[in-house]
Amino acid sequence: MKQILKFIIILLPWFLSSLTPIDKEYYNSLSLPWFTPPRMAYGIIWTIIYIGIAISIYQIINSYNKKDIPKSYKYTLLLNYIANQSFQPLFFLLKNNFLGFISCLLTFITSLFLYIETKNLKESATKYLIPYILFSLFASILSLSIYLLNLTF
Repeated sequence: MKQILKFIIILLPWFLSSLTPIDKEYYNSLSLPWFTPPRMAYGIIWTIIYIGIAISIYQIINSYNKKDIPKSYKYTLLLNYIANQSFQPLFFLLKNNFLGFISCLLTFITSLFLYIETKNLKESATKYLIPYILFSLFASILSLSIYLLNLTF
């Protein structure tokens, strides 16, 4: 039971940004590229990705004493978390497509660093981060496309 609670504590913060209200009118007013997934797909995809991230973190935490986990891993994880969580407020609250793109790009870049840091600690935990890296890359391309399609001069 303690292990399940530990996993849930690791997982829950990743859903914090889902509390950000989504302005459907704003989203529907945007020109979207042809490869935009249906809106309902995002919740499913990000839930799977967040579970994978939590499994990876859980494996690291269970493999090391807290004080033995390198600061570089902790900092990389924190930077990735901040980048990841910043998208919804920047895109939907500020209605800023450019900052949304920057958030996606930073999420992708820091997910690569998180993969490397995780690999240095426990290679088997990296396989749970691969979907995150791939979807973060896709989200960056999608976000850049949305930004460019909606530029007003």
